[in-house]
Amino acid sequence: MTDAISSALRIAASGLEAQSTRLRVVAENVANARSTGEGPGTDPYRRKTVTFTSEIDRLTGAEIVRVKDVGLDRSQFKSEYDPGNPAADGNGYVKMPNVSPLVEMADMREANRSYEANLQVVKQARELINLTIDLMRG
Repeated sequence: MTDAISSALRIAASGLEAQSTRLRVVAENVANARSTGEGPGTDPYRRKTVTFTSEIDRLTGAEIVRVKDVGLDRSQFKSEYDPGNPAADGNGYVKMPNVSPLVEMADMREANRSYEANLQVVKQARELINLTIDLMRG
């Protein structure tokens, strides 16, 4: 039973770590949703993405999740007419980040739910360990 609990804890811990990274990247994207380039023609902030991979944990043999890469979203930048902006081109258009706050909020909710689910696994495993200790005492 302790091997199963140990595996569950390792799987949940890897999920917590992965979702924590995902939440950090989403927060960075939201914070930079209006960050333009420094001057005319320069690129604004480019949205970051997180890619996961699964691997076998050497200690327990369980399949765990890891962050494979924090990459860049290569989708097009938006343009907004804002001639007073220092990053505006000759026609008054500014390149805006390829960040959609709506997409980021949905991603944040999903990451938060996954984080909470993994946290519940840790709490349940802790309760099982405490119950086992109590049984061994009495």
